[in-house]
Amino acid sequence: MKLPDFEAWAVFARVAETGSFGRAAEELGVSAGTVSKAVARLEARIGARLFHRTSRRLSLTEAGRAARDGAARILAEGEAAEAEAREAAAEPQGLVRLAAPMSFGVAHVAPILPDFLSAHPRIAVDLHLSDALVDLVGGGFDLGLRIAALADSSLRARRLCGIRRSLVAAPAYLDRHGRPAHPDDLATHACLGYAYLPTPDRWHFAGPDGAEATIVPAGPLRANNADALGPALRAGLGLAVQPDFMVWEDLRAGRLERVLPGWSAPPIALHLVAPPGDPRPARVTALIAYLAQALASAPWAEGPR
Repeated sequence: MKLPDFEAWAVFARVAETGSFGRAAEELGVSAGTVSKAVARLEARIGARLFHRTSRRLSLTEAGRAARDGAARILAEGEAAEAEAREAAAEPQGLVRLAAPMSFGVAHVAPILPDFLSAHPRIAVDLHLSDALVDLVGGGFDLGLRIAALADSSLRARRLCGIRRSLVAAPAYLDRHGRPAHPDDLATHACLGYAYLPTPDRWHFAGPDGAEATIVPAGPLRANNADALGPALRAGLGLAVQPDFMVWEDLRAGRLERVLPGWSAPPIALHLVAPPGDPRPARVTALIAYLAQALASAPWAEGPR
């Protein structure tokens, strides 16, 4: 089976659009003879005339009118495919608007952006940091980083890695107040709260053999930014549920330790999210690839990556 004569269909579409062999040839950058031959070739192939031709007027036949919309789609899709390929081959350029959580963005996104910007000098990044949930579509963002168990939405999401969340405290606090053996023991402990948890007034834990526990935290400090809990934690003022990307260095240095190691908070993950739609500009694709590689290989990241 022979392939369709895509060139002839594209030429026919342009003639039908302009109403003139000459104008179509000019727009396509070919000779009028090439246009005429392409249309004749197509008419011979389908066995029907596509145009009524007189010395003064050119009009579509019934067969031409029936074929016009399909031919226009062939031309438009071919032009779009070429434009996408040209953009992919060209050096990415332009502005990418990226939204990220405040603490995570300051600690882990901002430090890796200089290498990306050095490798792509024609790309600029507008980094928006907020612990509140940002409306990517309404805010005009190209990308977002979200740390959560994602709810279903129209956004396109790519999971980069898992993130462990642990109950942590300073050794000095635990030496003074004791080390809890069960989440219920937290009723007598100072709990430092983060306002943007999915359930800030309830801490949920999963334990051995499918056991579950929920406690109501109470303590001297609650904040809408997880960084604000760090000084109080290190000063031994209480315990807090913190993601590893916030506390991994403190844990490694011994400034904090994990509490209730047999129990875990509900799992979360780091995702790259983007508004729906194709194709993505090359500048956005370049930043996605860079962030995915850099963040999924971070020391606090958990597989699968």
